[in-house]
Amino acid sequence: MKTKRHSDPALAQARREQVLSAAADCFRRKGYHGAGMAEISRTAGMSAGHIYNYFDSKEAIIESIIEKDMEEMFSIFQQFEDHPSDVLTALLDGLNIGVQRHMDTGSCVVDLDMMAEAGRNIKVATLLRDADAQARNRMRQLLTSERSLLKDHSEQELESRINVIFSVMAGLLLRKVLYPELTEETVLIALRPAMKTLLMPFE
Repeated sequence: MKTKRHSDPALAQARREQVLSAAADCFRRKGYHGAGMAEISRTAGMSAGHIYNYFDSKEAIIESIIEKDMEEMFSIFQQFEDHPSDVLTALLDGLNIGVQRHMDTGSCVVDLDMMAEAGRNIKVATLLRDADAQARNRMRQLLTSERSLLKDHSEQELESRINVIFSVMAGLLLRKVLYPELTEETVLIALRPAMKTLLMPFE
C-alpha cells in the first residue's frame, strides 16, 4: 500500500502503528461498522484530522492491518524455509506456531469481523483475497521446493492440499470461539498426524 510522505519517517511510522493498534482495539470491541473514525481517533489519542494525515480511509487502515498480518505470516514461512531439515519436518515442527496463531481469539477476532465485512464490501473482499493468494503462493513455493516430498505432484493436487490445509487452520478460530475450553494440546493430538498425511504422497 502507498503511504503518505512525512518529514520524519520514524515518527510517522510510530503514529501509524499507534492508529493501527487503536483501530484493532476498536474493531475488537465494536466491530468494523461500529468503530468509526471518531472512535478510533479517541482511542488513539489523536484528532480525526491527524489520522487522515496517515490514512485516507477506514479501508486504508484495514489494508495496513492485513499487510501487518501478512508480514507476520511471511516471517513464519521464512522460518520454515530456513529450517535445516525437509519441508515435512519443518512444517510439523512449526505446527504449534500456526495453531497458537489461529486460536488467539484476542487478536484474531478482528479477522472474523473483516471476513464478515468482505461479504458486504468489495474493497475489503479484494484485500483479503489478495492476501490469501500471496499466502497460497508462498505455501506452494514450499511444497514445490527440492526439500519437499510433493515437489513432483500436479498443480491440481497441490492446490487441493493447500486449500484443505488452509481451511483446517482457519477453522481453528471458529472452534475456539464456539468452544473456549479447547486447548492447543488437544488440537495437536489429531492435527499433527492429519497434517503429516497432507504433506506426504498419498498411497
